[in-house]
Amino acid sequence: MSLSRRYFLKSAAAGAAVAATGVHHLQAETPPVSRSSNEKLGFAIVGVRGQGNNHIRSLVGRDDVEIRYICDVDETVGRKRQEEVAAKQGSKPEFVQDFRKALDDPSVDCISTATPNHWHALVSILSMQAGKDVYVEKPVSHNVWEGREMTRWARHLGRICQCGTQSRSSPSLKEAVAFVQGGKLGAIQYAIGTCYKPRKSIGKLDKPLNIPSTIDYDLWCGPAEKVDLYRPQLHYDWHWDFNTGNGDMGNQGIHQMDIARWFLGEQALSPRVMSIGGRVGYVDAGDTPNTQIVYHDYDNAPLIFETRGLPKKGLDWKNGMDNYRGSQIGVIVQCEDGYVVIPSYTKATAYTNDGEPIQTWSGGGGHHDNFISAVRSRNHKDLNADIEEGHLSSGLCHTGAISHLVGEKASAERIASAVRGNARAADSFDRMAAHLEANGVKIDDPVLTLGPWLEMDPQAETFVDNDAANALLKRNYRKGFEVPMCPVS
Repeated sequence: MSLSRRYFLKSAAAGAAVAATGVHHLQAETPPVSRSSNEKLGFAIVGVRGQGNNHIRSLVGRDDVEIRYICDVDETVGRKRQEEVAAKQGSKPEFVQDFRKALDDPSVDCISTATPNHWHALVSILSMQAGKDVYVEKPVSHNVWEGREMTRWARHLGRICQCGTQSRSSPSLKEAVAFVQGGKLGAIQYAIGTCYKPRKSIGKLDKPLNIPSTIDYDLWCGPAEKVDLYRPQLHYDWHWDFNTGNGDMGNQGIHQMDIARWFLGEQALSPRVMSIGGRVGYVDAGDTPNTQIVYHDYDNAPLIFETRGLPKKGLDWKNGMDNYRGSQIGVIVQCEDGYVVIPSYTKATAYTNDGEPIQTWSGGGGHHDNFISAVRSRNHKDLNADIEEGHLSSGLCHTGAISHLVGEKASAERIASAVRGNARAADSFDRMAAHLEANGVKIDDPVLTLGPWLEMDPQAETFVDNDAANALLKRNYRKGFEVPMCPVS
């Protein structure tokens, strides 16, 4: 029997046992995490090409950690990281293409994962079922349902699960949030997240991409649909394919979405959401928007998110991105008596409404440090970015994408008419239209997609009277790679 089949049968059996006898049965069979500050925590790093390599840099060489496994479906990348870790750590981790081999090793206490988005939920849940604590990259999920199930499993099994939104460990941002929520600038009127980041065409092949033999493509696809690819690059450009990624709103923008929600103090998905946008300026193998507005209509104050991947006309891709009120990849929180600009993960400045600086906060913190502390304490409330926080902010990206996916192409006139009664949405669209015009993108004809206003029940995390939208809250999983549902809701 293959490892894949054997491990998933084992996980299914464990889940069934939990459903029948309660959580204590499964917890009793999983190894306890090392709690002594004198013992090193054993880590397996899953997905090590890009952000996973940053996980390695955060962990390698620490006195309290030993990296025991390097896991990557790309053997070339994985073997390289194995040697790099051995040189820095003094001991050589084991390399495996299939991370599930590491889950059977009781010396592994923690999983730190930076796979493509479509694997985040399954890696995390299987790891927690195996008795491991998890640090999972943002967005924590590929869809809304996954994020809620990850949260349920973490609580059900008593595991520590941290989201990789590292700004949550920034003392400066914590202070800025407390400043705003303490009413220093009056009531919050709205928050705008901006992801103005250059994203060139990823190209388009006229025949399927040839996957190197050193990559286990079946395992790479995992829960996603296994299809031929027509982009020139397997790695990274999966972000711009809804089958495996979530576009730039769910890639870079999730950080800013999370910061905006943090300032607003919202602890649920928005009750109404709408999207305007499209993939414009070029034709390539991607299908996620490179230009988009998502409007989350919270009762107290709206959260508006703007994605732009094209530069301003006449300027280069490196230096030519838009900047709105001091924010390029950042957040603006407008209050009655002033506003705050958060241009990075570690800095924020408060201004009067006339633009005079009031106070600046700066300085970051160690996100893996916080995770390790919570692993030692066994208290998920010690986490700066607990899985539920990650789920909610990721979910805002997903619901915005759903409005786009169930929308239809519309002319600029029709879109302008649809937002005319909403001053903030109208302003965002006017600025988007000017931006696209500067890039030579004509939107008088139906080029952009106008998504419908979707009503949501935030407690149930389902849309009201919209079967098409609800169908996109969860995906159809490939056989053998199903994300298990937690038996306790």
